[in-house]
Amino acid sequence: MLSPVIRVGVVGASGYAGAELLRLCHSHPDLDVAWATGDTQAGTLVGGLYPSLAAAYPGLVFETFDPAMAAGVDLVFLALPHGASQRLMPGLLGAGVKVVDLGADFRLRDPAVYERWYGEAHVATELLDRFAYGLPELNRDHIVKVDAVASAGCYPTAAALALAPLTAAGAIDTGQAIVVDAASGVSGAGRALKHGTHFGTANEDFTAYGLLDHRHTPEMEQSVGATLLFTPHLAPMTRGILATCYARPAAGASPSTDGLLGLLARAYAGEPFVVVSPTSPSTKATWGSNAAHLSARYDERTGWIVVLAALDNLVKGASGQAVQCANLLLGLDETSGLSSIGVYP
Repeated sequence: MLSPVIRVGVVGASGYAGAELLRLCHSHPDLDVAWATGDTQAGTLVGGLYPSLAAAYPGLVFETFDPAMAAGVDLVFLALPHGASQRLMPGLLGAGVKVVDLGADFRLRDPAVYERWYGEAHVATELLDRFAYGLPELNRDHIVKVDAVASAGCYPTAAALALAPLTAAGAIDTGQAIVVDAASGVSGAGRALKHGTHFGTANEDFTAYGLLDHRHTPEMEQSVGATLLFTPHLAPMTRGILATCYARPAAGASPSTDGLLGLLARAYAGEPFVVVSPTSPSTKATWGSNAAHLSARYDERTGWIVVLAALDNLVKGASGQAVQCANLLLGLDETSGLSSIGVYP
C-alpha cells in the first residue's frame, strides 16, 4: 500500500539551505514540494538558479510568499534570516500547518537572551512555548509532541552533540568555561555576496570572526548547560564544520580517552546519524550526509578533555536536520530521505 503524499512548502528556498531542502525533499519517498518561495528570485526557474536541481524540478518557479499558500500544504519549512520567520509564524501556525524553522527565532527559550545577542526584540514571544528545539538526538521526546520545531543551528549542533552527553553524565566541570573552537566552510555564510566569502578573499585564507559575540553562543550554552567561549573560523572549503571543544574534568572524575569514547558511544548507541570513533573526524567524510562524526581524547599531561565533531553544515547542520525533524513531526521513519553516508572523494 502506497503511503499518502505529504505536501510541503519551502519559504526562502533560493538560499543555500533552501536549495539543499529541495534536493533532500526530492529524494524523500513521502514529501512533495508544492511550492518554493524566494522573494529576490521570484519568477526564476529553480533549475535556472541551481542547475543541480533542474532535473528534479523542471517546471518549478520561485514565488513570492503569500500567507494564503499555507492552506495547500501539510508542512512548511522556513529558511530565512533571523527576525523574518517570527513575523510569519502567527499566520502559519494559525493555518494549522506543521512548521520546521531553520532560522534562529525560536531556538532560544528566553526572549531577553534573544534580544541581547540578536540586537532586536522578539515580536512573537507568545509562540515560543509551541516550539521544540530541533536536535533530535538530544530532544526527540519533545519534538514528537509538538507541531513546530526550531531546527538547531550548524555550530550548535556540532558543539552540543560533542559536549551534551559529557555534561549530562557529570564528566565535565560546568563551573568553568568550556572552549569551542570551530571552523566552517563558506556556504555557512549563505548565498548573498559578501567580500569575506568571495573566492579571492576566502581562498588560501583561514580567519577567525565573531570574536566573543557570535550569535550561536547562547544556543550552545542552552544545549550544553555551561558557559562557553566560542570562536568560529572561516575555512577555504565549500561545506563542513569541524568543532574542537576543550573542557576540564569534573572534580573527583578519573577521565581517560577510552572512558570518554565509551560514554559517547553509549549516549549515541542506535542513533543512525552519529558516528563515534577513535579516529579524528573529517569534514569531507560527512560531505552531503546527515551524519555527525565524533571523537574524544583525555590529555593526562595538561588535564584537558578534548571532544571533536565534524558534520556537513548544510545537511546535519541545517536542511538534513530539518528533514529529520519533519519526519518526527509527521510520524515518518526518522531516516526517510536522508543518508548517513558521505560523498567521497
